[in-house]
Amino acid sequence: MSARGNPPPLFPGRPEGAQESSSGSAPLADRMRPRTLAGFVGQEAILGEGKFLSSVLSSRPLPSLIFWGPPGSGKTTLARIIAAETQAVFLPYSAVLAGIKEIKEALAELRRVRTDRDRPAILFIDEIHRFNKAQQDALLPFVEDGTVTLFGTTTENPSFEIRNALLSRCRVLVLDPLSAKDVEAIVLRGLADPDRGLGKPGEFLSPEALRHIVEISDGDARVALNALEAAVAIAEHRGLPAVDVAVSEEALRTKALLYDKDGEEHYNLISAFHKSLRGSDPDASLYWLARMLAAGENPLYIARRMIRFASEDVGNAAPGALSVTLAAAEAYRTLGSPEGELALAQAAVYLATAPKSNRVYVAFSRAMEDAKSRGSHAVPVHLRNAPTRLMRELGYGRKYQYPHDFADAFVPEEYFPETLGRRTYYEPSEAGHEKVIAMRLQTWWGALRKK
Repeated sequence: MSARGNPPPLFPGRPEGAQESSSGSAPLADRMRPRTLAGFVGQEAILGEGKFLSSVLSSRPLPSLIFWGPPGSGKTTLARIIAAETQAVFLPYSAVLAGIKEIKEALAELRRVRTDRDRPAILFIDEIHRFNKAQQDALLPFVEDGTVTLFGTTTENPSFEIRNALLSRCRVLVLDPLSAKDVEAIVLRGLADPDRGLGKPGEFLSPEALRHIVEISDGDARVALNALEAAVAIAEHRGLPAVDVAVSEEALRTKALLYDKDGEEHYNLISAFHKSLRGSDPDASLYWLARMLAAGENPLYIARRMIRFASEDVGNAAPGALSVTLAAAEAYRTLGSPEGELALAQAAVYLATAPKSNRVYVAFSRAMEDAKSRGSHAVPVHLRNAPTRLMRELGYGRKYQYPHDFADAFVPEEYFPETLGRRTYYEPSEAGHEKVIAMRLQTWWGALRKK
């Protein structure tokens, strides 16, 4: 039984999942799975008093949830913790391994024998996006009549992968990748825990090895704990006094970056790469890209930095830059190393040789500063939506001028709050496509825009 004294399962012998295995033969990542919210690391945006998850736990009936986030971010763990906290019947299935017929039979049995309606019943489906439309539709009757609360995990955008009929009956819980600080805390806990962890002192893992495991795991707690377990096993087998960076490389099968003790070289390399791109030097950009890849840097980290660069330093001077960098990241995810690295090189050359403008970056910073410092100004009545009769009677949307009814689909209109007044944030440069944008804005707004 759990610490809260869960009742016996409705289906004897069926694993309910609210309890965690304490077997030493289970992988470290499974043994270290938190059992309570207090033990959960990360996801501060949805945890804590007054946050999303606290409202879920207090809701009755328990809402159906889709846990959307990257691998190793805690989707399954949070689902199991909610089941334990609410003392729910927990029916776990994998969309990869289980068929819809098996699940429907279990739900029909649950509907027939269940008598305690105060105790939630959770149908947990891991990787629910792998179910096709017909399989997802088959779950609807059981969700609609309250037989079960559906919990599903997915790494894919629910808007594209989950049927609208099912998604409309669920709340989406968005999980972020774990930060490096979160992963480090999880690794050190797994190393030191004497009961479920490895029971090793902190010095058994060198700072360089810890840094390598954290960096390469890329926000995935499962990858980090698996690497830790493998590294400790290698060190123990060889009689080593500690896990050094060479052992962590072997455990991850990935060469570590050439860090100094403060990790400065990592930041030096990415800084040199970024400044070479900004300086429009494709040759230097390729050199620093090659240096990082040769050192074992995570290629997707480099891809993310180029995606950011496309918006921050190229912007609307070459609007295609964002598409090129996103495509390069997806190409690498598809091909892996070394084939996918060529797509990163292509994107780097495109960014280095593209016209540059940081005007969108500057404009957004100005708008964000106003949004944070100038209060919450009311939306003008003519810009408000009016889906109900009352709203229409209150004048919502009245006097709004529909641009498509005018020549060139433009009509001068006031889109700022009256109490704020017109502001000018975006001032396009003369570089690349922004020169066209500047001419267009001058034609439309002319003297209304501040110079």
